[in-house]
Order: sequence, then C-alpha cells, then structure tokens
Amino acid sequence: MPLDFEREYVELYQKVDQFKRLYQLGDREKEGELRRLQRELRKKAREIYKKLDPWSKVLVARHPQRPHTMDYISLTFKDFIELHGDRCFGDDKSIVAGFAYFDGVPVAVIGHEKGRSTKEKMERNFGMPHPEGYRKAIRVARLAEKYNMPVITFVDTPGAYPGIGAEERGQSEAIAQSLYTFGYLKVPSIAVVIGEGGSGGALALAVANRILMLENAIYSVISPEGCAAILWKDQSKVKEASHALKLTAQDLLKLGVIDYIVPEPLGASHIDPKRSAKVLKYFLRKCLRELISKSGQDILKDRIKKFESMGAFWEQ
Repeated sequence: MPLDFEREYVELYQKVDQFKRLYQLGDREKEGELRRLQRELRKKAREIYKKLDPWSKVLVARHPQRPHTMDYISLTFKDFIELHGDRCFGDDKSIVAGFAYFDGVPVAVIGHEKGRSTKEKMERNFGMPHPEGYRKAIRVARLAEKYNMPVITFVDTPGAYPGIGAEERGQSEAIAQSLYTFGYLKVPSIAVVIGEGGSGGALALAVANRILMLENAIYSVISPEGCAAILWKDQSKVKEASHALKLTAQDLLKLGVIDYIVPEPLGASHIDPKRSAKVLKYFLRKCLRELISKSGQDILKDRIKKFESMGAFWEQ
C-alpha cells in the first residue's frame, strides 16, 4: 500500500515495469516509450524523495514493505546460521542473531526483526525486544569476539518492549549490559540503521566503530508521537516534533552521530530491496576494509574516541 505522497510514483513505476517486461519479451516497438517513462520516473523520484520533510521520512522508515533484517541477511550474506535463546530465560524472536559469511569472511550478524504477516509480527513483538533478546545479542557478540569475527548489527525498532514482564526480567539492566558489551568489543563492529532507530532499544545494538544509516531511515531518542505528547501535550504536533528531534540521516551526519548515509534506490528501499541490499553491501565492504586490519586495542580505541567526540561539552 503506497503512502499518499508516493502514490503517483508507484503507479508510474508499475507502468515502467510493465513496459520493461514487454520489451524483454521482444516487443521492440516499446523501446522509445520505455525510455521516456524511465526518464519521467527518475524525475518524479527526485521531486518526491529528495525533498521529504522529517515526518514523511518517518512514514517511509515505517513502510510495511520496507526491507527488514532477515531480508538484508538473505540478500547480503551467505550460509546464515541463527542461534536461539539467551541461556537464562528463553528466546526472543524480535532479535535475530547468528553467524554468516560476508565476501568469504565469517561474521556475526545481529538485528531487530519486525516480521511481515500479522502472525509473524506478533511472534516478533513488532520488533520490540525483551531482555532475553538483548542477552542473546550479547551472547553472540561475545562468541564473535572469542573467535575474532567482525560484528554487523541491523537496527530497526520502535524501542525496547516496556511491558511489566520485561521490566521484571531486567530490561534496563539488559540494555546497559548490551551497551557495555558492544562498546568494549575488540573486534570490528558496524551498525546499520535500516528503518526505525528508537531510543535505548536501538542504541543497545548501535554502539559500533562505524554507524551507517539508510537515506530514509530515522534514529532518535524518542518517537515523534512521544515527543509531541511530552513537549506539546498534543500528538497532532508530530511534524513539529519530527523536525525538532533531528532524526533524519542528513541531520545526524552533520551532528557526527553517524559515519555514512547509504543511498536508497529511486523510490526508497521498499520499491527495490535487491538494489538497496547491493548498495548496502558496497558500504559494508568499504567499512570492513577500513577496520579489519587493525589490532584489537586499536579497534577499541577507535570506538571509544568516536563516542567521546559526540556532543558539545566544556570542562570547568
């Protein structure tokens, strides 16, 4: 289901796809019209997606067809083996964790997963982890460090689950342990914000040597709805809240919170997930090359220096 502002683009994209199929089947008379439609499609994409306001980017980041962690794993890595459970309480399906190969290099892959169908979304708790999810992530990260494997995380969550059961099982303690573990890993780490990056639930997997963010993803300390409710006592002020939060990739690059913006295909990642994964793979490869030759101590120093340099402060 297209968003209101992208409806015209999606209709044009479908028309281009139809003409492309006819051309591939041998209808050469469609070539001229196909090229004209492709030019029009590129122009329309620039008009719509290059000028999105922060609230529109929130809607794109939450798009139900946007690629999730499991999509990127299947399109980017080989021979993924998932591990389950935290060896303490149980398994949390809202966090996926395991090992795979990236360009022939064994890596640990950890990420939030929201699910697709209604049943799967409920099983994965809409991508909102419980404490056992973060403890599973810690378990896999420590295994990766033990066997000297780089760690790649995918961030896509509205936030950690705020339920009573989660709090009783130590939600804040699990997030704190995750921050500490990922902060002091002596192996290269790369975090990728692929959709929503909400509050401490996102930050728990985003302490890394390099932080990448997809062009239309968002990353903030609170949701726009929560911010509007607190600051204005009015949830209709979500547009103002989105602007004030500086949650877009472009804002966060200027602030030094992230290292790279990963361009999305024309029409955003949900239009062409395969191309989105291909572009992301290029950036992952680039970052791994920068980090993989460094020693464990240099990796740690690089990460600490990165986070110490964030924000503005003075000594008195």
